[in-house]
Amino acid sequence: MSDLGLWLGELAVFDATVAAVPFLWDLAATETVTSRPAVIELLQAILEHSASQREIQRAAHLAVLGRTTTVDVLTRDADPAVRAAARQLATSIGRHRCGVCQAA
Repeated sequence: MSDLGLWLGELAVFDATVAAVPFLWDLAATETVTSRPAVIELLQAILEHSASQREIQRAAHLAVLGRTTTVDVLTRDADPAVRAAARQLATSIGRHRCGVCQAA
């Protein structure tokens, strides 16, 4: 997960990030995935970081923002670590006001 985070969200947001976000949401919602809290944290990192190209940043942010129903379900998950990570992501989604997304 740490290597994936470096490439998709921690340092910057890339065009591959946009394509990966739907799969990350699917992983976060799949109970057999053992690192679901880390996947949710990666989604939050993507939402909070910038891209060198504004259109890529906006697309990545919208890909995360577009699954609010999934994050709502995850806030009620049986796993306390998943619930905690999902609550943090839900808060970030609710507070998201970046200039790139606002300008659109």
